[in-house]
Amino acid sequence: MKQYVIVGNSIAATGCIEGIRKVDKDTTITVISGEKHPAYCRPLISYYLQGNTNLEKISYRRDTFYSDNGCEVIYGETVDRISPDEHKAYLSNGQEISYDRLLVATGSSAFVPHFEGIETVEQKFSFMTLDDTLGLEKALCETSRVLIVGAGLIGLKCAEGILEKVGKITVCDLANNVLSSILDNDTAPIVQAHLEENGVEFLMGDSVKSFHGNTATMQSGKQVEFDILVTAVGVRPNTSLVADMGGEVNRGIVVNTKMQTSISDIFAAGDCSEGYDLSIDKNRVLALLPNAYMGGYTAGVNMAGGDNEFDDAIPMNSIGFMGLHIMTAGNYVTEEDGGTVIVKKTSDTTKKFFVKENELKGYIIVGNILGGGIYTSLIREKTPLDTLDFDLITENASAFAFSSQKRRLMFGGVV
Repeated sequence: MKQYVIVGNSIAATGCIEGIRKVDKDTTITVISGEKHPAYCRPLISYYLQGNTNLEKISYRRDTFYSDNGCEVIYGETVDRISPDEHKAYLSNGQEISYDRLLVATGSSAFVPHFEGIETVEQKFSFMTLDDTLGLEKALCETSRVLIVGAGLIGLKCAEGILEKVGKITVCDLANNVLSSILDNDTAPIVQAHLEENGVEFLMGDSVKSFHGNTATMQSGKQVEFDILVTAVGVRPNTSLVADMGGEVNRGIVVNTKMQTSISDIFAAGDCSEGYDLSIDKNRVLALLPNAYMGGYTAGVNMAGGDNEFDDAIPMNSIGFMGLHIMTAGNYVTEEDGGTVIVKKTSDTTKKFFVKENELKGYIIVGNILGGGIYTSLIREKTPLDTLDFDLITENASAFAFSSQKRRLMFGGVV
């Protein structure tokens, strides 16, 4: 019987467990969890701070998930190293665990630049984990002045989560736009204006130069007084376990579409991995929950002797901030890339579609995101746009923009 070991305990690990059990119903699975919590849905930690959910509801699976699936979970321990020759994982507590197949699902960690004087800040937090959230929650009070360094997804979700619990929030970022990794010069200002209307202050194109206690001196020379600091500058994939074995690592752990690393019997999935991106036809890190689950599931099936591939991953986001919804996916090709950009605007919605070689490559929607799933399907399936009424789809993502034959395939003859 095989021995399965999973290093990490998040969404990718959950997918792996379910993938293994799809093929192998009985063999014990050992999960090594650095955190002391069962797998939980990280995007929900801001909603927990808002009071819109609770600790029970952010769990990714029911309480009996591990026992139902024959898992032994070792909480609060990490793996120091893996020996591919011995097929053993060496834990921080001195324990040795043998494996036949092993998944690295170590996720990513907050990247905290070395700011001059940051050691003088008493109350400082990241916003990556449940423990980060619980620590921040204890520190907050209704008069707290909070400085968030980073206007990306993590920083802005933190701002949304604490907005009603503090006195003031200031967000700074060296980038000129909020959410600069997923929005552009046309759509980012819409989101920033909405957040400002709800009470969040921004210092864009500016960031911290140094700290002196509860005073931040910005690159511009401006000084910002605060009580609590949250660093949300970015994340780094946790790749060292595979890198130390001599495995192939770029920004993430390189895997093929079966989620195999370059080292025999070792797989990787989730935020630590660098897998195939359909939208650009090459590998890159896709640190997104659905991709983490599917990557983990694919790894699990293959670890147990099945045959599965994850070859249709694309970058995609569906998020909201204080009632404003955003949906993005794919690759933003522009005129410089030989593409075409189509913009559709209404009183409450801005849509941008990025088209190249008769295919939809990517899109951004801010406002009414109804129909976004159809746009995502067009990207995944590489649907030729001349086979449908694309102009109608950009206005209203209706099934009737497709040919009757395509509709029958999509809906089983219903339309």
